[in-house]
Amino acid sequence: MPTYKSIIVTERGGPEALQVVENELREPGPGEVRIRILATPVCQDDIAARVGNRPFLPKLPFVPGYSILGVVDAVGREVTEVAVGDRVAALTQLGGYAEYIYLGEDQFVPVPEALDPAEAAVLILNYLVAYQVLHHVAQVKPGDKVLIVGASGGVGTAFLQLGQLAGLKMYGLASPSKHHILAEYGAIPIDYHTQDFVEVIDQAEPAGLDFVFNGMGDEYLTRGLKVLRRGGTLVHYGGPESLSGFLRLMAKFVLVNVLPNGKSIKGYGTHTGSVDTFKEDWAQLFRLLEGGQISPIVAARFPILQAPEANALLEAGQVIGNIVLLAPELL
Repeated sequence: MPTYKSIIVTERGGPEALQVVENELREPGPGEVRIRILATPVCQDDIAARVGNRPFLPKLPFVPGYSILGVVDAVGREVTEVAVGDRVAALTQLGGYAEYIYLGEDQFVPVPEALDPAEAAVLILNYLVAYQVLHHVAQVKPGDKVLIVGASGGVGTAFLQLGQLAGLKMYGLASPSKHHILAEYGAIPIDYHTQDFVEVIDQAEPAGLDFVFNGMGDEYLTRGLKVLRRGGTLVHYGGPESLSGFLRLMAKFVLVNVLPNGKSIKGYGTHTGSVDTFKEDWAQLFRLLEGGQISPIVAARFPILQAPEANALLEAGQVIGNIVLLAPELL
């Protein structure tokens, strides 16, 4: 019986909780598609699910991997939307740290063959978040002034590139060693370790900012609201670390949005959307990548089965951009 390998989380904890296991490579069932995974990015949600820093966690054991890009390897009966050999991508939430994955045919978006799998895979989550926050939630326009909290990470660098394309005036929070990447995309860097970003922005923009984009934690909410102009909006897209944190976040949303202070908070999460609502934006992001208008930063590439090492690197906090797990032939 043929088999394939995947990485499972066996217990809450560090990268050592990731273990390689073998699984039966079965035929896909009716309406099901078997994908040979070429690329899956390592993201903060993977780590949070493993460590236990989320209010709603997958049951143990589970295979992490929030998004995948791969090739259709086999299709079940009644599958008509994709064919063997097609290159596709999907937002999976779980299951990406594996050599193969089984999904329903309605979960995929086609991926142009010419794109680098590592770069294209990064678009499925990180760039989707940034694009939808910018253009659907905030509906930014050229000249808007914004603050990006956590500007050097996977989603942060997506904000930088897409924000530059949108003609925004950007401020970004990052460690000094990462300031060069913010400057490369025209953003004004602020060292959140040694500088009070509220004071810095108050001096630079006395009238306040149009938007704050926060994916780091609710500790940035109160201070982020302070730098907004009247009528400005803070968009929060990061997952809370606990149920109590989730409840505090919801209470903050309600309080700010009902008070007559002229400022508002909006939330964003991919869990509120669907493949149908994402496909058009994914297609646009693929076009931007094909045209060289965006260029995802891939800081490190690992074989899929070296997920523990990739997770440890991301957790170290020194990475600019993204880490991607790849099939061996792409390394």
